[in-house]
Amino acid sequence: MADKVASFGGSWTFIIAFFIFISIWIGSNVIIFTNKEFDPYPFILLNLILSCIAALQAPVIMMSQNRQEEKDRERAKKDYMINLKSELEIRMLDDKIDHLVMHQQQELIEIQKVQIEMMNDILNRIK
Repeated sequence: MADKVASFGGSWTFIIAFFIFISIWIGSNVIIFTNKEFDPYPFILLNLILSCIAALQAPVIMMSQNRQEEKDRERAKKDYMINLKSELEIRMLDDKIDHLVMHQQQELIEIQKVQIEMMNDILNRIK
């Protein structure tokens, strides 16, 4: 619920609606209720209402921020685990490639030995 209140409290809808509410409040008190003194010029009742809203809205927004911080912490933890797993996979692939390269080099050396023997045989036949 704190997330919903914080998302509404930080939206343009809230700002516009609150501006309209304040405008109606001030307009009605200045124009309509001039003789009845509902909330005269310094608008003390309006200030009280605004203070109460601010006093209630601040802790709710802080609760929402705390929840968002927990979500961010969990997301960072999951990202770390994924990065760690990726690093391990890359290390395994690197080891496999190193093994294949070493094995391939040994095969190439053996092939070269056979080719050198064949060339020596051919040279011996030619002489």
